[in-house]
Amino acid sequence: MKKIINPWKGLEGYNCFGCAPNNEAGVKMEFYEDGDEVVSIWKPRPEYQGWIDTLHGGIQAVLMDEICAWVVLRKLQTTGVTSKMETRYRKSVDTKDSHIVLRASIKEVKRNIVIVEAKLYNED
Repeated sequence: MKKIINPWKGLEGYNCFGCAPNNEAGVKMEFYEDGDEVVSIWKPRPEYQGWIDTLHGGIQAVLMDEICAWVVLRKLQTTGVTSKMETRYRKSVDTKDSHIVLRASIKEVKRNIVIVEAKLYNED
């Protein structure tokens, strides 16, 4: 895997909740390129829990949304905004897990619409 350098790191006013390294409240994601996929390895923290020791579903959605944006940035060399997001939660994620892995890839491009698939895996 090859680390993707964040091109906005150090830019004044850059405070993305998903990927800005200096946003104290943010999730501070980092990304890697692995073939057609963009990958992130992220450490759950207790301040992002919903139920006891369970990662909040909204935070999971943030992680998925952010990695989808990065796969568009990296693979299509452009940016965009999320117009629709469909999420299926299959299993809870424990905030005590050592890490989770997110993977995203582009499935289809229709003019200015990009269909992206992302998956989140717990440490198991």
